[in-house]
Amino acid sequence: MMNKQITLQSRPQGYPTDDTFAVKEAPVRQPEENEVVVKSLYLSVDPYMRGRMSATKSYVEPYRIGEVIEGGGVGEVVESRSEQFKPGDKVLGMLNWQLYSVHNASALRKVDDQVAPLSAYLGVIGMTGLTAYFGLMDIGRPKAGETVVVSGAAGAVGSIVGQIAKIQGARVVGIAGTDEKTKWLTEELGFDAAINYKEADDLSAAIAQACPQGVDVYFDNVGGAVTDAVMNHLNDYARIPLCGSISAYNDASGGGDIGHRPYVKLIKTRSLMKGFVLGEYMDRLPEGARALGQWLSEGKLRYEETIFEGFDRMPEAFMELFKGSNIGKMLVKID
Repeated sequence: MMNKQITLQSRPQGYPTDDTFAVKEAPVRQPEENEVVVKSLYLSVDPYMRGRMSATKSYVEPYRIGEVIEGGGVGEVVESRSEQFKPGDKVLGMLNWQLYSVHNASALRKVDDQVAPLSAYLGVIGMTGLTAYFGLMDIGRPKAGETVVVSGAAGAVGSIVGQIAKIQGARVVGIAGTDEKTKWLTEELGFDAAINYKEADDLSAAIAQACPQGVDVYFDNVGGAVTDAVMNHLNDYARIPLCGSISAYNDASGGGDIGHRPYVKLIKTRSLMKGFVLGEYMDRLPEGARALGQWLSEGKLRYEETIFEGFDRMPEAFMELFKGSNIGKMLVKID
């Protein structure tokens, strides 16, 4: 059985291009004791992967040149030498950008497509949903009546953050990059207001109008000029979970995004700004999964997916993330 894999061919300077990636074929090795062979059904593309394409130090090791791009996926067991799984079982794990993968059974989790669509295990009740849950609930700690602002609000994480904040009784304002996205946030997801930052003549003024009582929680997915503008409107004791900085991921200068230094604003308002990654919460994942699953079953959480079809479109789907083409979670459905 032949496998097809997408590897990192070169480290991008600025935005990734087709030359960043290479496709190779190799035989699928036979599973050993307690291993299974998995056929990929859905594979995830996520902004954090851009950071791993650079050689700079981060919270996770960078990809190596020639290495298969690592990422989450949902697949079907096609061969098993483990008592835990049988052919036909659907599983979640780090399947990486390849058609087939071989795993120790302990690295996979069985999922049920009768409980939720398989794609949801990579989004609303998967890594992105859990990231939204812990970042907002553990760092943001929204209270009823407070104002929560979410940047990248129409993305996989941001769209869930806003809905969880509404469940907590907060007033929620989303910031996104198209009128289509802002309309989706307010009309479909129940955000109280939404701002198209690309069309705002004065973003700080637009935030002031949407947040007349100031900002108590700012869930930051983008950094850059959007975050600079939000900082002008922090209330005392505001909380700022730092989830991502997609505006700077393709900065070719190597210096990163400094932006307006927030120190004075943080001191004056006695605000908390804290970066986090989901790996810090591994021992609490069942807590988050239970809450997300319950809200989804109760109809309190809605989600959207942008799905590219065909394994060969993995790089295209990834590059489209940085153009803001997706609404909700970006996925590739494998043929």
